Amino acid sequence: MLDQTQSDYALRVKGATKRFGNQLALDDVDFELRSGEVHCLAGENGSGKSTLIKLISGAYSADPGTRFDFGDGKGRDRMTPTEARELGVHVIWQDLSLFPDLTVAENICFEHFVADALKRYDRGASRALARTALDRLGVPLDVDTHVRDLSIAQRQIVAICRVLTGNPRIVFMDEPTASLTQAETDGLLVIVRKMSAQGISVVFVSHRLAEVLDISERVTVLKDGALVGCFPTEGMTQGELTRLMTGRLLETRVQDKSPQGDVVLRTQGLSRAGEFEDVSITIRKGEVLGLIGLLGAGRTELAQTLFGLSRPDAGRIEIGGESQHFRSNRDAIRKGIAYVSEDRLNLGLIQAQSITDNTAMTVLKSLLRFGFLLTEKAKRRLTQDWIDRLRTKAADIDLPVSALSGGNQQRVVLAKWLATSPDLLILDAPTVGVDVGARAGIFEIIHELAASGMAILLISDEASEVLYNAHRIALMKSGSITDYFDPAAITEKELEAIVNA
Repeated sequence: MLDQTQSDYALRVKGATKRFGNQLALDDVDFELRSGEVHCLAGENGSGKSTLIKLISGAYSADPGTRFDFGDGKGRDRMTPTEARELGVHVIWQDLSLFPDLTVAENICFEHFVADALKRYDRGASRALARTALDRLGVPLDVDTHVRDLSIAQRQIVAICRVLTGNPRIVFMDEPTASLTQAETDGLLVIVRKMSAQGISVVFVSHRLAEVLDISERVTVLKDGALVGCFPTEGMTQGELTRLMTGRLLETRVQDKSPQGDVVLRTQGLSRAGEFEDVSITIRKGEVLGLIGLLGAGRTELAQTLFGLSRPDAGRIEIGGESQHFRSNRDAIRKGIAYVSEDRLNLGLIQAQSITDNTAMTVLKSLLRFGFLLTEKAKRRLTQDWIDRLRTKAADIDLPVSALSGGNQQRVVLAKWLATSPDLLILDAPTVGVDVGARAGIFEIIHELAASGMAILLISDEASEVLYNAHRIALMKSGSITDYFDPAAITEKELEAIVNA
């Protein structure tokens, strides 16, 4: 490990500034990181968090006036990726950048061997180095297992171990818990604390405010590219942190009792071998049914069956009182069902295509003139209408959807499916990777849709999301609905304890 005795801080950044054309992405931001500290970098999407990380890691060149000090007595006005690595700066991005067809050992030691073109790959040395990194975290993992066969939590560990082979002083972790269960998150936080105890400074980026306050000693808040401030987390509440990030207080309250409208969806004894069993649920017009459970409980598999992506082995699906046998999702769409997948990046959107093309793709037939002619005017009119209705922030509807923040991308997914005029909207983890301000906006939309009479199935593993946004809550464990809860009769802590029991 690199010598950290030169100072009590690992990094000081002064006046960090970055422009992209006329856009000021980062405006005179100061940032300090102590040696061995777990520090949170917080802010809404577009606040400048990723830009700051990329300046420090050398992925972007800083504008004049920026200074970097790594406690070695050498001030720098810009960084290169090579220089950042030599100084012990590492970034674990949300996609992890692992090779699924290589083993755990090969992934952990990949950079160790490719950094030197003259160094031959040594399988024995690779396995030994990987075991040393895993032992350092106290994690038993078979180094010969292919990464494609690992869970998301285990892949996170592999990415961390790969960093450990590079003698890190500073590690940035971008949304490391976004796809983890609570138990997996708890395990990862234990590992982060071990890294801190070994003198590694960890910068933790997360939209889950409870874990931010749990793991970090201080939090630096950015808003619109500017520094709000650096604050101790001791004694801070989620509400206060939210106010610092968004500039406003976001109130939460339990919804009124379930509407007693007509039944839109009813399932009876719905089962699919190895995924879920004997699921019987009812959702009425204007009702939001919250479905909560840990990852692997069968929630997504149930949603995909309701949407016709897979077929049940037993049981019934009724829409508007009529039994349905969906051969594909096209049948489900024709019956008024829409499904927003939890995997927005890969299944919800085509990132390289425009906002207009993504919005219109589900209703192209309805936009045809004379039965065969599709006009750009019709697509643009439809897209602009939904941009306005969902309050989506987009400079130009012809931009690729990848140019939008996570919250605005999720609004495009919603627009795509709402354009089909569904009676039932299935939302599978709709706020994954979305910041706290954008989450509030998405739930405002959900409330408005329910008030208009739409039936909604809201799937989440976060107690607060279903508690404050659903009329009823169904608990799913090991593929079965095990209980129902009235949000007004249970607290968030009680619900969390039941879900994680």
